[in-house]
Amino acid sequence: MDRERLRERLSELGARGVYVGTSSWKYAGWCGQIYDAARYEYRGRFAEARFKRSCLAEYAEVFKTVCVDAAYYQFPTEGILGDLMAQVPPDFRFAFKVTDEITLPRFSRLPRFGQRAGQLNPRFLDVDRFSTAFLGPCTPHQGRIGLLVFEFSRFYATEFARGREFVDRLEGFLGRLPRGWPYGVEVRNRNLLQPEYFAMLARHGVTHVYNNWTAMPSVAEQWTLPGSRTTPDRLGARFLLQPGRKYEEAVRAFSPYDRVQEACDEGRSAGAQLIRAAAASQGRTEAFLYVNNRFEGNAPQTISAMLEQAAVSDA
Repeated sequence: MDRERLRERLSELGARGVYVGTSSWKYAGWCGQIYDAARYEYRGRFAEARFKRSCLAEYAEVFKTVCVDAAYYQFPTEGILGDLMAQVPPDFRFAFKVTDEITLPRFSRLPRFGQRAGQLNPRFLDVDRFSTAFLGPCTPHQGRIGLLVFEFSRFYATEFARGREFVDRLEGFLGRLPRGWPYGVEVRNRNLLQPEYFAMLARHGVTHVYNNWTAMPSVAEQWTLPGSRTTPDRLGARFLLQPGRKYEEAVRAFSPYDRVQEACDEGRSAGAQLIRAAAASQGRTEAFLYVNNRFEGNAPQTISAMLEQAAVSDA
């Protein structure tokens, strides 16, 4: 599917409340597909800093949504959000990953955490901190935010010995959140995908975000679990990694993300199925579906394949 046809199809779906996009967007490997490298030249050479600073505007000429992964690593600021909003048209919708200071029970041993590495996180599921540091800057742009994703990395027995402990802790948090925001939860422990977890999300009007991830059941499998559609008016899915593949392995294998290198037929079929289901709702369900480069090697081409399959099935 060429750029123009991709733009047309995504625009048609967006008008029906079905938003399909990528996780992040600053990939020079997409030049010649989504981006025109000449737009970012300076003194005859491709200027990477200029590209990363302004390529969202060109991305938004094709896509109607994006998942901002960067918000996971630091709280969004008024300046950053204002710059993002200024680069896209009014009908563009954002998804944001909620900053990990809210979703990590213990800071991992990564250099970016400095002296906090390995320590318990006193801000884990802190409603006041989330409301002030995250929702505060987002509030002026609330109408342009389609999904806020609480991504919970894989828990270990030292953090939550039983899945029920996490479900109870999460319920207390969700029950105190400010209303009126499109919340979603993405988990990385397959044992959490139980009826009580889905029922708890449904009680609070929070979307279960279907996800393809190394140690999780695929989106196709999660879709069939009873009660997994926790919100009838909103659907969320993220195609991140193929089952069994680790993140670092995918980075090494697929960089610089200029082409699909390993097609996933099951994942493409699942994406097409979700797109069809949302489109068939006649506007009753808003859907937000995102694809990462680490899934097949090139997110725009994966999305094109999903759209082609959805269109064939519709016919």
